[in-house]
Amino acid sequence: MTKKYFGTDGIRGAINSQYINGDMFFKFGLASGTYFKSQKKKKQIAIIAKDTRLSGYTLEPALVSGLASAGMHVYTLGPLPTNGLAMLTKKMKANMGIMITASHNPHYDNGLKLFGPDGMKLSDKIEKKIESLIDEKISKYLSQPRKLGRVKRLETGTKKYIEILKKNFPKEFNLRGLRIVIDCANGAGYKAGPELLRSLGAKVIPIGINPNGLNINHNCGSTFPRKIKSAVKKYKAHIGISLDGDADRIIMCDEKSNIIDGDQIIAALATRWQHKKMLKGGVVGTLMSNYGLEKYFKSKGIKFIRADVGDRYVKEKMQKYRFNLGGEQSGHIILGKFATTGDGLLVALEALYALRKGKKASEFFDKFKKTPQLLQNINVKDKKIIYRPDIKKTIKIAEKLIKGHGRILVRKSGTESKIRVMAESANEILLSKCVNIISKKIK
Repeated sequence: MTKKYFGTDGIRGAINSQYINGDMFFKFGLASGTYFKSQKKKKQIAIIAKDTRLSGYTLEPALVSGLASAGMHVYTLGPLPTNGLAMLTKKMKANMGIMITASHNPHYDNGLKLFGPDGMKLSDKIEKKIESLIDEKISKYLSQPRKLGRVKRLETGTKKYIEILKKNFPKEFNLRGLRIVIDCANGAGYKAGPELLRSLGAKVIPIGINPNGLNINHNCGSTFPRKIKSAVKKYKAHIGISLDGDADRIIMCDEKSNIIDGDQIIAALATRWQHKKMLKGGVVGTLMSNYGLEKYFKSKGIKFIRADVGDRYVKEKMQKYRFNLGGEQSGHIILGKFATTGDGLLVALEALYALRKGKKASEFFDKFKKTPQLLQNINVKDKKIIYRPDIKKTIKIAEKLIKGHGRILVRKSGTESKIRVMAESANEILLSKCVNIISKKIK
């Protein structure tokens, strides 16, 4: 289903570009407000949170104006992790929630993620309907003066989010005696992350907690794990937690300074849940999930299904097959028992709960040997380049070379102007050769 504005995870792009500007965000607000206002609720409510990008100050007022013009009452929460917004959308019985963020992207990008009243990301079908409203004559959706929405700042968003997270665990659960480094990527979790861990009694060493509007994800966070690796070593921490710009991703680090990616976290949690009889159905991964993870689950008798890349597609597969665990190698992990979307802090708590009796992180996360994987991200002007006959022919040549020894995946990024070329094989010479053949041709 081809969409005009929405990608695999909301709308995202460079600030003041074609779609990411004040004019378009007014239209997004008016269109989404018009769509969700049709729900039979006594009070029409939208809530907005954001990450720490400087551009949020230009986009949020435009979005608020569009929503209020559609007759929606708006609560703004300020910086808050994406799943905090999703949880509060459901708790406050709002019609919708909107997160202003470009997630793990650099500061010069921004965008938005939309959530329905159930706290779920919107389906392709609903996104298409909102897109059609954006492209219609705008004036007919503007509310009459007496029916305009009101706007209010809600200062307790972080506190409410932390309360919801902690209620998922026994009251006696605490982190006393643990020394934890947390890298908040100078992003949306810079307040909630350290506050949550301290409230449970941990000794917290926070980094990436000084956002200036321009340093989000810059040499920090889940896309720059070297930061957490060196910090764990420096402070002799028991574990490290690294979030991305909107805190829906998590990469971890054990006490030996080994980086633990999303696949390794999923393997550890699935194993524990299977042992505790908490795992329902199986696990959903993505096309990018390591083949070693698939083999490990097969050895454990755990069903494993791959979805398209994007935590929204993971969640859709989880719902379809009634699985309660899924996620991505990048650190988007959905704990179906507790959340509707990825939540780095929630996943961290689940892992820390498993370590509460003194088990070492290096032991807990050591579940499978990863199949060597090589990924190259290639900047392109037009992502449709992968459909060109000469590119398709080159991909087929590489696939023929690696057949029987591994796999190749070439795909468009859903969030950036990039083509991602990934291959897996125990034969690392062949692996490098196949990726380079395709990458060189695209470049």
